[in-house]
Amino acid sequence: MSFGFPWGLLALGALVPLVAAYFLRRRQKPVVVSALFLWRTPRPRAEAGPRWERFTREASLLLEALAVIAAALYLSDVRLGETARTKHLVLVVDGSLSMSARGPDGVTVLELARREAAKRVEDEAATRVTVLATGLSPRVVAGPEAEPSRALAALESFQSRGADHDPMPTLLWAQELAGAGKHVAFFTDAAPVEGLVIPAPVRWTALGTARENVAFVSAQRKDDGGTATVTLRVARFGAGPESVSVRLRALPGPDAKQGTERVEKVSLQGEGSATVRLTFQNAGDVEVSLPDDALLEDGQARLTASPTRPLAVSLAQGLGPLERDALERFLAASPDVARDGAAGETLLMGPRGTDAKVTVGATGKVRTFVGPFFSEKGHPLLDDVQLAGVRWSAGENPPGHPLVTAGDAVLVSEEDDGRLHLNVDLSRSNVQRVSAWPVLLGNVVRESRRAREGFVRRQLTLGEPLQLVTLPGKRYTLTGPSGSKPVFGAGAVSLPPPAMPGRYVLERDDAEVVDAAEVLALDARESDLRGRGRADVPARESGGDEARANASDRARWPLVLLLLALVGDFYVTRRVS
Repeated sequence: MSFGFPWGLLALGALVPLVAAYFLRRRQKPVVVSALFLWRTPRPRAEAGPRWERFTREASLLLEALAVIAAALYLSDVRLGETARTKHLVLVVDGSLSMSARGPDGVTVLELARREAAKRVEDEAATRVTVLATGLSPRVVAGPEAEPSRALAALESFQSRGADHDPMPTLLWAQELAGAGKHVAFFTDAAPVEGLVIPAPVRWTALGTARENVAFVSAQRKDDGGTATVTLRVARFGAGPESVSVRLRALPGPDAKQGTERVEKVSLQGEGSATVRLTFQNAGDVEVSLPDDALLEDGQARLTASPTRPLAVSLAQGLGPLERDALERFLAASPDVARDGAAGETLLMGPRGTDAKVTVGATGKVRTFVGPFFSEKGHPLLDDVQLAGVRWSAGENPPGHPLVTAGDAVLVSEEDDGRLHLNVDLSRSNVQRVSAWPVLLGNVVRESRRAREGFVRRQLTLGEPLQLVTLPGKRYTLTGPSGSKPVFGAGAVSLPPPAMPGRYVLERDDAEVVDAAEVLALDARESDLRGRGRADVPARESGGDEARANASDRARWPLVLLLLALVGDFYVTRRVS
């Protein structure tokens, strides 16, 4: 047994006057009557005054004493069994990268948050603890309602390396988990901004320190054949050093026996940024780093080799000489295009009536149009396609959804499976001689490249979603620093931004590696540590909510016992009278 509010036991003091009232008899005034037979229970001996004597209503006293005890138990919030040992505490930890910053003593803000969380659990005597981490996608670190030792152990292994985000969705979620009127502890590294409305039960504790910092705010790599071009952008936040040394180390690639290491000195004026661009030959992964400062994570990056996979394009038999010549000239001038299935998937272009992915030609009666042309707004295949001044000759309308029309004629259409039809007779048109032709075909090649299996981009920064393409009927798994999880969906799939930087691998079926992407720990907003500091904003007490919460948590059986005792006392006293 335990008591949530021991002061409620003071109500037991009501037993003293209650018992005294039953033993103490007060002086009665003399009453003159003509006969005693008019009284139901006459007493021949009159009472002479106040004195103590044994009473005859023991049942009524016991019931009223029981009612006082029940009321005291309810007011003291008595707890029995499992409820006597349960006290839930919800902790929220900021999951942003700046929590990994080190103070002047070399201790990270996250480590200070761990210590404060352990102290808060001990002070609250919590028996169940839930730990949440803020982020672009809030997550559970421990719990819900885990044992304190397990919750604190999970917090010890937690790494705060997320992008800049709004913590309010996580705090509202924590408020729901804690329950009405219960407090939530939030640990971060900056005081709340002016005007921010914090939920009433949240205690905002900031443990950060304002520091100067130099960081990478952008890091990119482009591979062209055996040449890797690395572009870095370095920024200074605060009155830091006027120059900094950037170290680049290129690991040996497939055709290199040893790597290359370079050191570039970058001048930083004011609070601006500087750009560094270097090239490496036959390089594998390139590691870049800055001298150690308050935040180590934003001064290191690993750029993996990401050569562009050429798109294989084939021309089917049956194309007319003009159509074949126009397509050949475009493919000859297009970069990253391999002919006749030399690499990767094949984009087949052919005449009308074939199973080609892109069909070119016109059938039936041909009509010539000089405008106006109507295009579907926002379609990626029509980006920058200008048809002003074009003479377009088209035949029978092709199947699929119309993309470009002229009157009742469909000039370009797309089927549900992605097949594209160019309804054009090049012998009577000039579209192949204007900019609209290479732009349209370039958009077709670009979208075909995007539709290939794997990641759309292989180098991302914190906060960017993972864009990838999967094939129907296949099972995929995404493996990263935080573990593996299945990928659902077919075709273009957009996954939430990763919670942690690192290497993410897309696997198909039986652990067959399809593609890999690198997420870099770069975020200019997180690297700016000048606004960090300490603050302790207590939770706002809402008397009504807290009272209702306490009342709802109290045991109900003392109230039932109180009601039964009062009803029993009424029955006993009524029967005696």
